[in-house]
Amino acid sequence: MANGSVRVRFCPSPTGNPHVGLVRTALFNWAFARHTGGTFVFRIEDTDAARDSEESYVQLLDSLRWLGFDWDEGPEVGGPHAPYRQSQRMDLYKDVANKLLDGGYAYHCYCTTEELDARRDAARAAGKPSGYDGHCRDLTAEQVAAYEAEGRTPIVRFRMPDEPITFTDLVRGELTFTPENVPDYGIVRANGAPLYTLVNPVDDALMEITHVLRGEDLLSSTPRQIALYRALIELGVAKAVPEFGHLPYVMGEGNKKLSKRDPQSSLNLYREQGFLPEGLLNYLSLLGWSLAPDRDIFSIDEMVAAFDITDVNPNPARFDLKKAESINADHIRLLDVKEFTERCRPWLKAPFAPWAPEDFDEAKWQAIAPHAQTRVKVLSEITDNVDFLFLAEPVFDEASWTKAMKEGSDALLSTARAKLFQADWSSPESLKEAVLAAGEEHGLKLGKAQAPVRVAVTGRTVGLPLFESLQVLGKEKTIARIDAALAKLAA
Repeated sequence: MANGSVRVRFCPSPTGNPHVGLVRTALFNWAFARHTGGTFVFRIEDTDAARDSEESYVQLLDSLRWLGFDWDEGPEVGGPHAPYRQSQRMDLYKDVANKLLDGGYAYHCYCTTEELDARRDAARAAGKPSGYDGHCRDLTAEQVAAYEAEGRTPIVRFRMPDEPITFTDLVRGELTFTPENVPDYGIVRANGAPLYTLVNPVDDALMEITHVLRGEDLLSSTPRQIALYRALIELGVAKAVPEFGHLPYVMGEGNKKLSKRDPQSSLNLYREQGFLPEGLLNYLSLLGWSLAPDRDIFSIDEMVAAFDITDVNPNPARFDLKKAESINADHIRLLDVKEFTERCRPWLKAPFAPWAPEDFDEAKWQAIAPHAQTRVKVLSEITDNVDFLFLAEPVFDEASWTKAMKEGSDALLSTARAKLFQADWSSPESLKEAVLAAGEEHGLKLGKAQAPVRVAVTGRTVGLPLFESLQVLGKEKTIARIDAALAKLAA
């Protein structure tokens, strides 16, 4: 593949929140362009005025930037094939549709919806394919005049060839579609509005796209588009038919295709939870591709260096949230501590943080951050893990309190308080020894002895390393919280 000759596109519709399947498609296109030294074209398919919104468009651009994608041509960047929003290209589509009609590659179809439905039902009843039956393919001038006299407004249909269409899918190998399974199809509505079936391939042709990498759900439209490209080449509109690669479905719960309605499909959800862009992209790349059989963790640069579309697995890929979190956790560990402290900032203030801004202590945050970095899977978990440092008193989870404060906990806490009071607070190890000694006096191992102390001081049964947490909180507050817990137990 000649270096720089590859031109791929990512062409979403600005409707609703970006979907993780959409991001996976963008990632594979972007990685393929960067791997080959090609061009990544970002195009907006915004011809559906009823569903598209400017808010979604802005959100889409923001999401791509957050993920770290850059584009060589497209909105806010420009390029030789501008404009890159379909709503601004309507004259182009109208011109191509007229050329297709004039060249005999398309024709006017006057069938009503009711007539089409009736003929489809009859075909199904007879056990035949129920696609369009070519009724208006070769109308006489008299028939056209009669339909127009009735006031019918036609759509424009593309005339499919009466022969099989074979192509080699970059992911799935050679595929053949027979004529009866790919009937003539609409490309312009009765009101003159062009359909996706026209605008998408016309844009690809005019933008000289060489490789179309897209979801498996669009595979059935590929033979239609190949026939249209061939017509566009004959008309001088297109230079070549692009190569196609259809990416595997992303499956959700119950092995159903992950849809936009599934809560776990929303990119915004993962962003709000504090997934790192590099962690999320690493996981999404594994939905159909792998760097090596025994390696799940890698950087985006390593992916780009290795990515080949022909290595994509055609089988459906299941979205596994636990694995996504695990991979994200590994990427959190790989951050420099300073970078980690900065990336956590949004979750250390409103609306996430339950403490007042003036109660946040930068020195304590810097001291606890290295310990937090080893524990959290997503950045949003940082808020609950460090709230005990910045709140006047811990937020008690009653279930945790009940679980930790068993019979005899008051005696243990009293002993632990005395030993912690006498301990050397310059080292977490001496605090550990104090609690260990308290446990031994009551016949308890460290795990059982530290549970009541943890809940008394932090409010929770699990969290950051306990003795490092006590040291950062400080002797005075730690002792005061143990006293408060003893008073609560006494009450």
